[in-house]
Amino acid sequence: MSDFHVIDGKAVAESVLEEVGRETAELKAKGITPGLAVVLVGDDPASAVYVGSKVRTCAKLGLHSKKIVLPAETTQEELLAVVRELNADHTIHGILVQSPPPKHINEEEIVRAIDPRKDVDGFHPENVAKLALEDPTGFVPCTPAGCMRLLAAAKVQTAGAEAVVIGRSMIVGKPMALLLMAKGSDATVTVAHSRSKDLPAICRRADIVIAAVGRPEMVKADWIKPGAVVIDVGINRVEDASAKNGYRLVGDVAYDEVAPKCSAITPVPGGVGPMTIALLMKNTLQAARQIHGL
Repeated sequence: MSDFHVIDGKAVAESVLEEVGRETAELKAKGITPGLAVVLVGDDPASAVYVGSKVRTCAKLGLHSKKIVLPAETTQEELLAVVRELNADHTIHGILVQSPPPKHINEEEIVRAIDPRKDVDGFHPENVAKLALEDPTGFVPCTPAGCMRLLAAAKVQTAGAEAVVIGRSMIVGKPMALLLMAKGSDATVTVAHSRSKDLPAICRRADIVIAAVGRPEMVKADWIKPGAVVIDVGINRVEDASAKNGYRLVGDVAYDEVAPKCSAITPVPGGVGPMTIALLMKNTLQAARQIHGL
């Protein structure tokens, strides 16, 4: 097999953003401007890039955004005070504290402090429960929601398909499994991870493989059955002397060898990445609607 279909995350994300832009204009006509606050603690360069990108996307779509940059030595209590202030701010409908924060910050406590109605990352226990209960008023974490949009855009039949999710994080793996199992998706789901016994054999059964394990090019061609669909969530920097900045970005899948075996695959970069911000904007719009009882 070599006539594989590359799933273009940029194009799908663009269509989601157009939809959000249109619906934002409709809300603004009713006097409501969706607002997103992004809090960054410290000066991690990758986090700064993500935050900048989120703020620029808000501006492009007509959303109100507030960027709060705090020094790396900010205490837990100071960060909680910022979150409480944003919970009470009527111009803000979505709150996101950029992950990972500095080591001394207890991220779980920060997530729990965010008003669940403004938790557009979908990490608050209340939203995790709503996802498990298939309650549409909850917020779905952006990356898994983006993966589902990519599968739909590529017209992948999930009903009855055997799906393997590699990775069990609360950010991707667990919510991804819940989305694939949900009514309407109806996949048969196996959640595997780096310690699963004979991981290649588990993957070879799958019609759909979601790789979210955070290990560069771990998934090899002999892990994939011919005609499978592969969604690569990984984004890893590997050293590359020939690249201008000394590194290149690769996924969790060895793309060049895996792609010819697939019926469809996402590239890295340009696959899942653009979807994450697009779905964040969609969640912020949903939050504004719900908070205003629309």
